Amino acid sequence: MEINRYIDHTVLKPTTTLEDIKNLCLECVEYNFAAACVPPLYVKLAKQFLGATESKVATVIGFPFGYSAIEAKVAETVLAIVDGADELDVVINISAVKNNDWEFLEKEIANLMLVIRERKKVIKVIIESGILTDDEIVKCCQLYAKYGVDFVKTSTGYAEKGASVHAVQLMRTNLPADIQIKASGGIRTLAFAQELIDAGATRIGASASVSIVKEAKA
Repeated sequence: MEINRYIDHTVLKPTTTLEDIKNLCLECVEYNFAAACVPPLYVKLAKQFLGATESKVATVIGFPFGYSAIEAKVAETVLAIVDGADELDVVINISAVKNNDWEFLEKEIANLMLVIRERKKVIKVIIESGILTDDEIVKCCQLYAKYGVDFVKTSTGYAEKGASVHAVQLMRTNLPADIQIKASGGIRTLAFAQELIDAGATRIGASASVSIVKEAKA
């Protein structure tokens, strides 16, 4: 297994600098990671650094708490695509989940999918599984399956709990085979990454990507 091709090499800390992005992209090229996941501010720069390599440019929308207005998320998405983003990791409105407001969440994803599908980009919806109940996770899977998203993603890395094998297994059981799962949040070792892949994840979001790959080679 080529673990590097499962990984979105990620830097999303609020203090991210130009130098951080340059280093991230150089590592993406060196290790042939699936994508470089960067803050929206740096999408254009990452696109330049990665050029014609296999690594995609991913960015985040509504990050990290998900409670920005639908119109704001749509605007963020449009701007990110204009700047060159290939993949959009969108935080759903977690407050709406907790309010059991599935009508709002349906409106949100419907508006986002219009923009993303028109421009033939990839969407990964971040449900923040670590702070949801199993029932909420299942309902999210049902809703986002209905809209044919590309990935359902576990976490932002900013909640008190990140990816878990249990959440990935639950998601895999409740999603159609053609919808992929991205596990992220707290993945720092090859062993944990492998557990998540075995559970059904097809993409791993990590900032410890280089050490994971070196561990695999060792």
